Amino acid sequence: MIKDVKDRVWAFDAEWVPDPLAGHLLYGIDESVSEPSEVLELMWGEGGASEEDPTPFLKLVVCRVVSIAAVERRVQRGGEVTLRLLSLPHDVENPEETTEAHVVGTFLDAIGQHRPQLVGFNSIASDLKIFIQRALILGLRAEEFCARPDKPWEGIDYFARGSDWNVDLKEIVGGWGKAVPSLHELAVQSGIPGKMDIDGNQVARLWLDGELRHIVRYNEFDALTTYLVWLRLAHLAGHFTSDQYTVEQRRLRDLIEGEMQNPENSHLEKYLAEWDRLTETIGRHRG
Repeated sequence: MIKDVKDRVWAFDAEWVPDPLAGHLLYGIDESVSEPSEVLELMWGEGGASEEDPTPFLKLVVCRVVSIAAVERRVQRGGEVTLRLLSLPHDVENPEETTEAHVVGTFLDAIGQHRPQLVGFNSIASDLKIFIQRALILGLRAEEFCARPDKPWEGIDYFARGSDWNVDLKEIVGGWGKAVPSLHELAVQSGIPGKMDIDGNQVARLWLDGELRHIVRYNEFDALTTYLVWLRLAHLAGHFTSDQYTVEQRRLRDLIEGEMQNPENSHLEKYLAEWDRLTETIGRHRG
C-alpha cells in the first residue's frame, strides 16, 4: 500500500508511438519507404498485426516518446498546498521542443532537479522503462535522476522495488490475469473520468496525422485521472481524512477551472463535465 505522501508528488503519464527510424534500422525496411505511415504499417506487420488487432503493441525499445504530462502536488514551506498541470512539449508548434530528446531529457532532468515522489499506472514496468531505454538510445545524460543511495533508506531511490519514491498504482491494486484492472476500469467505477475521445491504440494514427496537440491533451486527461485515483488510494490508506480528501478533490477542480480560463485549455471542460456526470450517476445508484 502507499506508505506516505511526500511534499512534492508528480502523478504522470506518457504517450509513445512506433519509431520509423527503428523500423529502418531493426526491421530492414528499405529507406525508399520514406512515408512514416508506410513504415509503421510494416512495423505493425512484423509485430503480428491482424484484422482483429491491426496496430499491435510493439516493444518499448522500438517506440519514441512523444508526450509526457503530470499533475504536481506541492506542499509549500508554510503548509500551503498548490497544484499544477504540466505537459511536454510545451509548444507543439516548436520543432525543437517536439523532439524526443527534448521531451524525455527535460522530464528526466526535472525529476533529478526537483526529486518528486512519482506516481504512475504501470509506470515501473512501462513508463520509466521506456524513458531509460530511449535515453540510452538518444545518448542523453540524466545523472541526478539515475543517482541511487548506498542503502534504500538513506535517500531518494526511483529504482528500488517498492520504493516510497516510485508509486506504481497498478502494482499496488493489481494481481494476475483477471485481477489486473485497467486505469479506465478502476477510474470510471470510482466516479473519475477514464478514456473519453481516444485510447492508446489511436495515438500513433494521431501522430501520423500531425495531431500532436490532440495527443498532449489526451495525455493530460490520463495524468489527471492518475492523480485522482492516487488521491483515492491515499485516502484509503489513511493519509487523508474524508474531509481532507474532499478538499483535495476540490483543489484539482479549482486547478482545472483555472486552466480553462486559457482558451488553449478549453478541452479540460470536457473532463470536468465527465467528472460531474460520473459523480451524479454513481450518486443516484449507490445512494
